[in-house]
Amino acid sequence: MKRNVPLLLLTAALGLNACATTPTTLTPKPVNVTVLGLNDFHGNLAPTSFTKAGTTTPVKAGGIEAISAELNDARKANPNTIFVGGGDLIGASPINSGLLRDEPAVYALNDMGMKVSALGNHEFDQGLDELFRMQNGGCASNDTTKACKFDPSYKGATFKWIGANVKYNAASGKTGTPFAPYSIQEIGGAKIAFVGAVTKTTPGIVSPEGVAMLDFTDEADAVNAVIPEIKAKKVDAIVMLIHEGGEILRRDADGNEINKDVNYSTVGCTALDTKSPIYGIATRVDPAVSAIISGHSHQGYNCLVPDPTGKSRIVIQGDFYGHLLQHLELKVDTANHAVMTVSAANLVVDYTAREAAGTLDFNMTKLLTTANAKTDAISNVTIANLGSPQIQRGVSNARNTESALGDVIADALLAGTQAQGAQIGLMNPGGIRADLPDATRIKPGNAVNFGDVFAVHPFGNTTTVLSLTGQQLKDLLEQQWSGPNATAIKLLQVSEGFSYSYTLANPDGQRINIADIKLNGTPISATATYRIATNNFLAAGGDNFTIFKQATNVVQLANLADTDILSNYLKAKGSTLTNTVKGRITAK
Repeated sequence: MKRNVPLLLLTAALGLNACATTPTTLTPKPVNVTVLGLNDFHGNLAPTSFTKAGTTTPVKAGGIEAISAELNDARKANPNTIFVGGGDLIGASPINSGLLRDEPAVYALNDMGMKVSALGNHEFDQGLDELFRMQNGGCASNDTTKACKFDPSYKGATFKWIGANVKYNAASGKTGTPFAPYSIQEIGGAKIAFVGAVTKTTPGIVSPEGVAMLDFTDEADAVNAVIPEIKAKKVDAIVMLIHEGGEILRRDADGNEINKDVNYSTVGCTALDTKSPIYGIATRVDPAVSAIISGHSHQGYNCLVPDPTGKSRIVIQGDFYGHLLQHLELKVDTANHAVMTVSAANLVVDYTAREAAGTLDFNMTKLLTTANAKTDAISNVTIANLGSPQIQRGVSNARNTESALGDVIADALLAGTQAQGAQIGLMNPGGIRADLPDATRIKPGNAVNFGDVFAVHPFGNTTTVLSLTGQQLKDLLEQQWSGPNATAIKLLQVSEGFSYSYTLANPDGQRINIADIKLNGTPISATATYRIATNNFLAAGGDNFTIFKQATNVVQLANLADTDILSNYLKAKGSTLTNTVKGRITAK
């Protein structure tokens, strides 16, 4: 099939980041290897909306039927093709995978021939023991209502999750690492080593009890520590798979818009924000690593970052939900165990075009049909009709702005907890996983069903109401830009009647004047107490909002799930809700 976008490749200089430690003495034996990477798949078996660079009309992109077809084409073009992952392959998934504990997603990746993946933070959503089950198979799950409902004898992943920086801590009573730090794959006579890491911030962004026995160490240090061992095994190339990412810098220090034309299709961009976690990691990782496949930030980029010697090295990420595949082309010298050239591109997984051409993978269609059949009875229950076709969570999955859907969810939290005296609803943007509904699922009459609600709230969080003083509330809002959130701003979404303004240029802890925080038009008092409704994840200090741990009069509504809160609000207010940002949060 003719590709609908050109495959532009950036070719690095001969010998870039070669693994060899001695001068070449043998006649070179070149082997061309294609590496296709998938990051932040999140169990999206079906396609979702994606807007290609240079266009304004969204297409369907991703979905296992189209991803598999792209892999099949790549293997026809080069039999030496390997499929790998950048983490978050499971977790935070739509209902046709999430309600089945992501077993359909694992089986799809197995059938597509994935060989190895970095761990992602969402792989740890259900705790270490459940992740072991996802890897190794079996039905001994912490949620037997979901486990083994897709396959009564779930067999596990045939690919391996790896993570050099995940280690048992002293409290675990164990030593060593629960996962291998790297995996060496042989293909076409070449030995390619993949070394893995997951964001060291994982304990702050998953349920703490699930990873209490683990330490997540510095990513670059952990990878560098195993490079000598990998090199001793005479590999021909080393590729890093890391679930950590960054963003393209869009504004300069004066606030002027820059790099507006840089996107996932730009080859060799130099606009990756130097404050991004992945940038700092990439500058410290051993030069023997020839390319870095990244994830976590749900961005599309194909950039160059200097390695410790100052040479440019490819750092690439492929958006999210399978919209893009990261495409590396390696030419390696198997005689001298060296990389000759490396190039990279992001490939759009255009479901719309393949559907029109009849080139989707029918084997994946069968798997998707089976998963849907097991969940449709719940998914297809109509909840409400909205006042507009869609309510969005923000442009390009942005988590640093107020969104129309964020406003609705915060309002739903407030409305659903009046009996507990709630005055303010707060929602973390990372917990909003889809538009309501996705543009590919807009229905007649602006109807939304439970599957749409589940896609927004796939975690199964429950509701919590608690008390904070006005000063604690101010300090909580300051945490949106400080500490671990400084490089990944998470702007809490707020309910009707609550508003504040901030000055981003101010130092940490001074971005908000307490007089600019208002409840029903009146500035809050530092000493007064306010009742706040949120989810149990945030209430436990999740997403690095540790001030929540200081709360008093905490009421856990364990039987009131986030999907219930949102569904009930949609039933009551659906026809009045539109895709409108209310302007409750303003920048000075």
